[in-house]
Amino acid sequence: MNGRIGISLGDPAGIGPEVTLKALAAELAGHAEASYLIIGDTPACQRINHQLGLGLTLSPLATGSASQVCILDPGCPLPESPAPESPAAARAAVTWLREAAQRCLRGELAAMVTAPVNKHAIVRAGFPFIGQTEMLSEMAGTERTAMMLLGQDSGGRWLRVALVTTHLSIRRVPDAITQSKIGLAMELAAQSCRDLGLSRARLAVCGLNPHAGEGGEFGNEDALVILPAINAARRRGLDAVGPLPADTVFHQAIRGDFDVVVAMYHDQGLGPLKTVAFDTGVNWTLGLPFIRTSPDHGTAYDIAGQGIANPSSMIAALRLARQLAERRAPLIQ
Repeated sequence: MNGRIGISLGDPAGIGPEVTLKALAAELAGHAEASYLIIGDTPACQRINHQLGLGLTLSPLATGSASQVCILDPGCPLPESPAPESPAAARAAVTWLREAAQRCLRGELAAMVTAPVNKHAIVRAGFPFIGQTEMLSEMAGTERTAMMLLGQDSGGRWLRVALVTTHLSIRRVPDAITQSKIGLAMELAAQSCRDLGLSRARLAVCGLNPHAGEGGEFGNEDALVILPAINAARRRGLDAVGPLPADTVFHQAIRGDFDVVVAMYHDQGLGPLKTVAFDTGVNWTLGLPFIRTSPDHGTAYDIAGQGIANPSSMIAALRLARQLAERRAPLIQ
């Protein structure tokens, strides 16, 4: 594969550094051609590597250009064990995230994987921060992005969910759902199927209300906003069906009737996704000019530093980033 995968280590007080190194140790055994750039705290990485007996060779970027795993430390001073939600940890997380994104924008990285951060800590440290997705979109100069979560169950069946809205209170969701946002989510969901090399891009679009409004009995957003957006998408050639009741559509999707479910709000889509793929779910930002994936979990301060964090979601995020980069490489050579 041409090009490195960059990994921003996330909040250094959380489990990001641990799951990153565990995931790399697991992945390097089977992918000798892959190479990675960790962007984060060098002493912490070396300490975790030693304590967990992972046996990784971690080379500074300046001297280890041929190494499978290099480290770039932008120089954010940190104590050996930074406190959860500390300003120093938050500043480091933002610095590492920005460094990875800038390198992607310059074409120096084939993709980036972002370990989890703590939004509250970053805001308290003085950054106008909504989320990593929003910061990356701003850096890339685009608002045409959407969040997709994807994962497979124990039987290998995939569920992919694209969100029309993300981190909003339920009270604000109906006003935030517009035909243009639904259309964008459908377009990006269809493109994701092509990026993954799927043979089709059949989209199931959720209704907002119970039973997709029950003919107007439970609200009119389904008929007045969602259905026109679906009809417009179909006229553009998209294979989209809906609005469908959210209480049944995820069952239909995981049995193979649909390739992506387009959900109207965060918990409508991510509740089912995490039920079937809690440990292996991946967050993929659609619409950025570079590949960005992330494990689908938080900083887990309560278990940080204990060596017991599950790296499955980070492994899945690395694999998806590598898969997408390998498929994209022939197009950019």
